[in-house]
Amino acid sequence: MTDQTNTTQRSDDDEIDLLALFGTLWDHKWLIVAFTFCFAVVGAAYVLLATPVYKATSLVQVEDQEASMPGMEDISSLLGSTSTATTEIQLIKSRNVLGKVVDELNLDIVVEPNYFPLIGKAIARRFVGSEGELAEPLIGESFAWGGEELKIAHMTVPAIEFGKALSLEATDNGWRLYNSEGELVLEGHVGETVTAGDYSLMVKVLNARPGTNFDVTKRRRFSAIADLQEEIGASEQGKDSGIILMSYENEDYRLAEQVLNDVGDNYVRQNVERNSAEAAKSLDFLRQKLPEVKKELEAAEERLNQYQITAETIDITAEGEAILDQVVELEKQISQLEIQRAEIEQRFQPTHPRYKAWTSQMEELRQRRRELDSRIGGLPETQQELVRLRRDVEVGNEIYLQMLSNIQQLDIVRAGTVGNVRVVDEAAVDVEDPVKPKKALIVAIAVLLGGFIGVAIVLIRSAFNRGVENADDIENIGLPVYAGIPLSESQEALGRKASKRSPRRTQQGSKLLAVQNPADLAIEALRSLRTSLHFAMMDAKNNILMISGPSPGVGKTFVSTNLAAVMGQADQKILLIDADMRKGFSHEILNVSNARGLSDLLSGQTTLEEVVHSTECENLEFIPRGTVPPNPSELLMSKRFEDHIVQLAQNYDLVIIDTPPILAVTDPAIVGKHAGTTMLVTRFGLNPIKEIELTQRRFEQNGIGVKGVIFNAVVKKASAYGYGYYAYEYKTDRA
Repeated sequence: MTDQTNTTQRSDDDEIDLLALFGTLWDHKWLIVAFTFCFAVVGAAYVLLATPVYKATSLVQVEDQEASMPGMEDISSLLGSTSTATTEIQLIKSRNVLGKVVDELNLDIVVEPNYFPLIGKAIARRFVGSEGELAEPLIGESFAWGGEELKIAHMTVPAIEFGKALSLEATDNGWRLYNSEGELVLEGHVGETVTAGDYSLMVKVLNARPGTNFDVTKRRRFSAIADLQEEIGASEQGKDSGIILMSYENEDYRLAEQVLNDVGDNYVRQNVERNSAEAAKSLDFLRQKLPEVKKELEAAEERLNQYQITAETIDITAEGEAILDQVVELEKQISQLEIQRAEIEQRFQPTHPRYKAWTSQMEELRQRRRELDSRIGGLPETQQELVRLRRDVEVGNEIYLQMLSNIQQLDIVRAGTVGNVRVVDEAAVDVEDPVKPKKALIVAIAVLLGGFIGVAIVLIRSAFNRGVENADDIENIGLPVYAGIPLSESQEALGRKASKRSPRRTQQGSKLLAVQNPADLAIEALRSLRTSLHFAMMDAKNNILMISGPSPGVGKTFVSTNLAAVMGQADQKILLIDADMRKGFSHEILNVSNARGLSDLLSGQTTLEEVVHSTECENLEFIPRGTVPPNPSELLMSKRFEDHIVQLAQNYDLVIIDTPPILAVTDPAIVGKHAGTTMLVTRFGLNPIKEIELTQRRFEQNGIGVKGVIFNAVVKKASAYGYGYYAYEYKTDRA
């Protein structure tokens, strides 16, 4: 049963904490709304000012490489093999391909017009004019406002200037170039190359008003290629589809299209050159061997003719003819394999299955040739020699004709090579829908971020502001709360008026809320406090009421002055004493002169009758603080103060003494010994519970009992409570 009760208690506590959290957020809803609105405005401004980025896309197809002409399958099998899409993507982004794009489009030269800060680029982007037309300058002649154009065909700079912005200024007759230090290095006209030292520049196009500046940056070629490699996107569409989607983003959609088209063209050209290079290598090999084969054929024919003349024989037998046909065919096959030798040894290692198959086939043909040679050895001697000579001639002739045929075929293959890749779709850009910025997303993120930061600030402030906001927390430490005085907007208005006055000029009219607005809710609460104090002071040792507080700014003076006025309205003779001789300002609220007051009385400079002032409030008299003394505490400890306070208590129904905060100075502890009743004023959301406990202990250490607490400036809030610690400083007002 106990466990169930504890669980219920913890659940209730959790629910209260959650309600308090939402209450805190609701209390500061306008702060959260303000942050959200500000961030939304910033997000919208960014969307409007940000330069749109466009995305160009194109499609490339990687095909399986096959023979394109009948009868050329064997040659094609030697000239290439299928390339995977992954390999082709790496080739697309290689320095060999992208380097040519950088060189052709001068991507290592970055040109940026000098726009007006923040808004200049957005204004220039929205300018619409005919070709060559320039926007009218709004501010300054050196800024670009729309229509400006600068194209550089060639540029070289010293190594120290790589990556640094140089300034190019348009002039009436041409241009001037300044280095990164602002020194003039080149000057020339459009269309001419100007060189001076390590600087060289050729401006191809310049359309700008004289005085307009451009930032020109020369990057290293490698850096430009590396950046382009990062910016170029390439991915295969679908698994093993052979379709590669290329993409490139840039603020200039025309440049985005041009870059991507150049990448595709250079990639296809590189692929064609790669495939035709293999045919060219084979063609060179055959052309080198052809003269040797022809020379050997001619020598074989000469030997055959000489033998026939010498031996006086013209023909061979039928058996020799059959053997000869077999030998010629066999030598033709061996010759074909010999032609493949260079390609096989170049592409494969001896341990590769393809190389082993070639070796095995060659060994088989040679074995058959040795068998035929042995059969030839069985013929008559004249027939043997004649068969050998006829063999050399016919084999040489077959090889020669075969090589001529292969050369013609390879010439056709090389001339007709188209590669195994092709551009399916040229680069295209949707100029109506830039990929960046994502306007709706950015605004939504800005709104969410603003709301999040607003909520975070509210929660952080709530965590650090541990002031008591619930009277029950004060009563839990044993101090009864006699009244909760709501925050008065009328009093805040009176305070603003008082703060605007000159400190040396007396304000006309009282700033007392009980006089200016007696129906205010705060005054009604003080009337309720008046009733509570009537019964609370019945057992007090005297009719002296001291009002103090933990720290400055809690509203002691407001409570003291208005409570005194309310007491006077109840037909009681009241005396209010401002015992805060350091910073007291009750005389300002009551519109009473501070020339002679308590400090003057205690220092013996004046009499009691001279310091007691009447006020515009019925039954209320007042003793101001007087001149700020150097030793307030010592004056309060004097016998003169005790004698005067006893005498005053006999002449009035109630004496109210407004004292400084106890945690700042010791004055309240001195005055409290003469008071029959001591009340503390705490402010809603300002004083932490620990500070109130410390205040109570401070009075108890001096033998003074605190009767109760007046909870001032209470604000109606959805949140229930808060705790923390408040640091303050209390200095003497020397004004």
